[in-house]
Amino acid sequence: MACILHIETSTNICSVAVSQDGQCIFEQTARGEMGAGAEKLGTMVDEAMSFTDNHAIPFDAVAVSCGPGSYTGLRIGVSMAKGICYGRNLKLIAVPTLEIMCVPILLRELVADGQQALLCPMLDARRMEVYTAFYDRALHEVRPVSADVIDAATYQDLLDEHPIYFFGNGAKKCKDVIKHPHAHFLEGIEPLAKWMQPLAEKRWLNEQFEDVAYFVPFYLKDFVAIKPRNPLI
Repeated sequence: MACILHIETSTNICSVAVSQDGQCIFEQTARGEMGAGAEKLGTMVDEAMSFTDNHAIPFDAVAVSCGPGSYTGLRIGVSMAKGICYGRNLKLIAVPTLEIMCVPILLRELVADGQQALLCPMLDARRMEVYTAFYDRALHEVRPVSADVIDAATYQDLLDEHPIYFFGNGAKKCKDVIKHPHAHFLEGIEPLAKWMQPLAEKRWLNEQFEDVAYFVPFYLKDFVAIKPRNPLI
């Protein structure tokens, strides 16, 4: 197994973790206004790197949450991850934010309803809009990431066929709107760096790495497809 530095800055929670051999050996979290928590990222990364240096543990890769999420937060997190990869000649691993949010659900076995249940992580966008995607319990994507405006009929087709578990800061405003009997809402689920470990290690084993020079987070992908970006974004 690899030693991986994990960086998550997609919401008002900024977190850093280090995993080795499938275990989280370091974790720090800071909370603030949307994107503001990322101001503490540099200090937390320094402490994580001091921890591994003091224990003579070399990093193999940096994993970063790639969105969707806060424009400012993602930009800071990805820029930090790319800078570390350049400076230490490390591999870069990108982990989708919505997948990260599913990890505590699966690890804690919070979902019942057999194999028919779907997971729907939600990140608050604005008004009644959320970023979301649908996954089965094996984290296979049932419906890709989209920005949806929520009303009582949203996801009616999927809810008629599956129990769906909604969670994340975007789910809070949907709880009083989506009243289908198959709709279940879970509280306290946040995207944190420590939840990135199983997803990042799977990508490490599959050699699923990003081009450090040209990787960009979720919100810039359409633009980059048209015009190359400065590697340091």
